[in-house]
Amino acid sequence: MKFESKNPDFVNTIQQKLSGQHFMHHIGFELITIEAGFVEGKAKMEKFLQQQNGFLHGGATATFCDLVAGFAAFTLVEPGATVVTVELKVSYMNPGIGDIIYASGRVIKSGNMLSFCEAEVYSLVDNKPHLIAKCTTTMAKITLP
Repeated sequence: MKFESKNPDFVNTIQQKLSGQHFMHHIGFELITIEAGFVEGKAKMEKFLQQQNGFLHGGATATFCDLVAGFAAFTLVEPGATVVTVELKVSYMNPGIGDIIYASGRVIKSGNMLSFCEAEVYSLVDNKPHLIAKCTTTMAKITLP
């Protein structure tokens, strides 16, 4: 689905907002694609992101989903508004393996107050996509004071 942003400068707005994303930087996640209603990011599979069996931890997987879905929704709001997570549901499909973990988020429906989004977390195994998790989210638009 094609969306039009209410912020003509949304890419620069997101890049400025990224400087305040301390947790995102701490876990090594970076956005690599920013479009109206869609973002994609990646992170190296570091030891601190792994659970006891060496797979990507479920909490890290959910965090990646939240980041990309939130930023996808944020691409569509007007200047001065932001988005926060209302609901997040993650379905874990396969163990998280691979050297680089990717996550993509897209807006399915954008309303006046709520955006409904989907996210996927995946890696490349033998140069083929390896789906780790799918996620649905609801994001709420708020205006900062």
